[in-house]
Amino acid sequence: MIRNHFPILILSVLIAASCGGPGGHGTAPDPEPYGPVPTEAQLKWQRMERNLFLHFGPNTFSGKEWGDGMEPEDLFAPTGLDCRQWARTAAESGFKGLILTGKHHDGFCLWPNPESRHTVAQSAWQGGHGDVLRELSDACREYGLSFGVYISPWDRNDPHYGSDAYNDVYVRTLQSALSSYGPVYELWFDGANGEGPNGKRQVYDWPRFHEIVRSLQPDAVMFSDIGPGCRWCGNERGYNGRTSWSTLSPDGFTPGAGAPPKDTLQQGNVHGTDWIPSEVDVSIRPGWFWKESENDKVKTLDQLLEIYYRSVGRNALLLLNVPPDTRGRLHETDSTRLMEFSRALDEIFSEDLAEGASVKATSTWDRSGRFDAGNVVDADDDSYWAAMDGDTTPWITLELPEERTFNRILLQEYLPLGQRIASFTIDALDGEGNWKRIAEETTVGYKRIICVPEVRTRSLRLCIERAYAPPVLSRIALFEDRISPYLDK
Repeated sequence: MIRNHFPILILSVLIAASCGGPGGHGTAPDPEPYGPVPTEAQLKWQRMERNLFLHFGPNTFSGKEWGDGMEPEDLFAPTGLDCRQWARTAAESGFKGLILTGKHHDGFCLWPNPESRHTVAQSAWQGGHGDVLRELSDACREYGLSFGVYISPWDRNDPHYGSDAYNDVYVRTLQSALSSYGPVYELWFDGANGEGPNGKRQVYDWPRFHEIVRSLQPDAVMFSDIGPGCRWCGNERGYNGRTSWSTLSPDGFTPGAGAPPKDTLQQGNVHGTDWIPSEVDVSIRPGWFWKESENDKVKTLDQLLEIYYRSVGRNALLLLNVPPDTRGRLHETDSTRLMEFSRALDEIFSEDLAEGASVKATSTWDRSGRFDAGNVVDADDDSYWAAMDGDTTPWITLELPEERTFNRILLQEYLPLGQRIASFTIDALDGEGNWKRIAEETTVGYKRIICVPEVRTRSLRLCIERAYAPPVLSRIALFEDRISPYLDK
């Protein structure tokens, strides 16, 4: 329903302001956080937006997705490992971090893990002196990227797997991987769990695993189905829920078979107890490990842009898997596509068509000027507009300097104060002076990109239909995508 009480609300706000607001003072206390909020590390992680996943190991050479742990160590034999090429490609294509499969389910370790006899130290590669974690962490530092690592809890090689003793082995494995290679921005767990040699299914000691990560890498964001740092999005096809809360209630659930339902992973919990935002992991190829037969099956630019809109554009971080080949390099087809993807995003988001807009809101937190509506178009992540205390259904209008054409609308909440908005609508003023509804959506979060058919207007109105606390928005931006045909449906 389009509301027509804009002048009345403005009048009431002016009257309240002239009286000095609550208690007759000129300003109110700063807005208080609502619900769980991100840690500094989680906020930094979210702002990375796009990271690379690197599945690499014996499976690269065997053609399997899941090795059985019995592969000879000499199977791992890259002919020209070049982690600097991985990092350079990532940096030049706009990715901020890399996560390497330091140990996949087969148990093979890409570093000389003293807890295992199934590592690069037992292979002929580099005379048993190779260390992929070392080479990649050094390359990340050289190119200004963040370094992350995947250490699978499942181990199809270790004879202790399926017994209490394996948890000790795994803790020492984490110690080895997390204490020797500098800062780790993300530790990637999963809940994969198979039968051990003795027929027993491993009971993972998750609290102990988390404790050792926090002690060694306190700023590392830990991934699993239920966090505690970030959560799986519930699929490997590249999309997050159209409704996406960064909060989740993990009590009673475990990674793997004990995970929450897929729709909960997609959407989060509206009143979740913990801040556990969503990460979308998807491969640029059909499989996770490189296969020569998939060199012509790399995702198209249109597919990657759709994934971007349905991941980053739906309040999630995108973790795009680009697996190195048997040389130990990113294949030319993959790296070329990454550069095309980067150029397309640069082109689409280079010009904010909301720049120069005059912005008005039906209410503002106080009259100090620090929370004015104009903050949403200043491109500063740390400034924001806040609605008046108690107002959970405000609206805000943008008056552009002239008519402009766009088909992408970007909204961002100020996450240090929590996620608040549950639903909103957007209207545009048509040539006859009538408001026309162009979008109706649910959550916003870190970033919401609404893909609409082409709109030409000078006036835009955002109506918050439902929020759980006065909305706080750090950005409203408009863009024109002339490349991707994707529309939210």
